[in-house]
Amino acid sequence: MTKITLDRETFKALASDTRLDILKTLDGKHLGLNEIAKVSNLNKATLHEHLTKLHEAGLIKKTERDGHKWVYYKLTWKGESLLHPENAKIVVLFTTTFIALWLGIIQLIWYIKGTVVEPASEFKASNTSGGFLLSKSLDVIQIVYQNPRYLYLAVGCFVLFTVFLCIALWRLWENRIPKL
Repeated sequence: MTKITLDRETFKALASDTRLDILKTLDGKHLGLNEIAKVSNLNKATLHEHLTKLHEAGLIKKTERDGHKWVYYKLTWKGESLLHPENAKIVVLFTTTFIALWLGIIQLIWYIKGTVVEPASEFKASNTSGGFLLSKSLDVIQIVYQNPRYLYLAVGCFVLFTVFLCIALWRLWENRIPKL
């Protein structure tokens, strides 16, 4: 179970069953005062008080457009995380997934780019395995050495990317329908 920390204002806002019902009503929706009143069977003045408390606690967000008299409400990230704490884990999984992808791409670029090496005289006579001849002029030999460690790290990062992506998509698929 995910641990949820509540501040004083949030705790006060959640102390009412009516406000919890309002949060559940707004789950995944963008509703106006009339629509919430129909679902919750509350007087608009009473509902407005509850919505004000939830807004002050940072659990819902008011959307007002200039020149329009309608106000729409929806859950904030904080409100959604109270109803669906598993979503935070999914976000962390997706973040880790794409970090692994970027690290893999960087490692692959470093492997392909290689390192230009001017070998010592004893290395000139030996085999140039792990690299290829870049230039040979006036007794100067330059070799591009491709460190296989970068390739192994790139493959490892791509494997981690694939595993984390599968887990994140599976968790997202499992939580696609609210269980409230």
